[in-house]
Amino acid sequence: MVRVLAPFVCAVTLSVCVASPAHAQSPSLLIEDMTWTEVRDAIAAGKTTAVYYAGSIEQNGPGMALGKHLFLAHYIAQKIAEQLGNALVYPTMPFAPTGDPTPEHKTGHMRFAGSVNVSDEAFGLIARGIAESARAAGFKNVVMMSDHGGAGQTALEKVAKDLDATWGPAGVHVYYIRDTYFKEKEQMRAYAAEHKIAVDAHAGFDDTSQVMFIDRDHKWIRREKLVKDDGKGGTGVTGDQTIGTVTLGEMFVGYKIKDAVDQIRSLVK
Repeated sequence: MVRVLAPFVCAVTLSVCVASPAHAQSPSLLIEDMTWTEVRDAIAAGKTTAVYYAGSIEQNGPGMALGKHLFLAHYIAQKIAEQLGNALVYPTMPFAPTGDPTPEHKTGHMRFAGSVNVSDEAFGLIARGIAESARAAGFKNVVMMSDHGGAGQTALEKVAKDLDATWGPAGVHVYYIRDTYFKEKEQMRAYAAEHKIAVDAHAGFDDTSQVMFIDRDHKWIRREKLVKDDGKGGTGVTGDQTIGTVTLGEMFVGYKIKDAVDQIRSLVK
């Protein structure tokens, strides 16, 4: 009898052991992982801030995947929501203004294969649509930020300012969170100056390190193809990718999370 039951007991025990970690996981803060009733109930329970973090698909040299900003925005937005404690995250916007795509006179990142451009207007309209959706769902605060620089930052700032002026009197606020991008860049430049490193402008040691830190499955970095800017612009890199490290990435990503959380807490009362 013992021999007959032993395999059954082991199988039941194994199934419990395998299932336990899944049950132990914290509920996702990404609305894409939730049902509509779960979003409704989370808002009713106090998660009244919606985080909208835009990324970009753009060239980052021959050694780093085009989705750099998308990967970072998706990761960092969740960490921001976790630290805030009262927030849920809207899906990451994958596209941003990146240059003129017209074949006869391509500019910016659009000179490199795989980069994707949306107009400033389209970028702003999508952000507006997300904010309108968050208000309809019952969120009281919408915070907007972008991992990509350039015109997209200006577009988000304008959308947030316009909507906050319109909705604010009714108790719904929209805020542009500039520190996630700009303050971290200031901190990076201070680190570079202290360690006598050339300032990173695009896809250099700053960005590369951040992707190294979150790239747990080693999918997005081609270490043998990382480059140092040659001054000719042919690689798409402005900076030195070759000195990027996971440790630096952890520091820079940490700056973004803290900078965002600090600014949001100063605005959302």
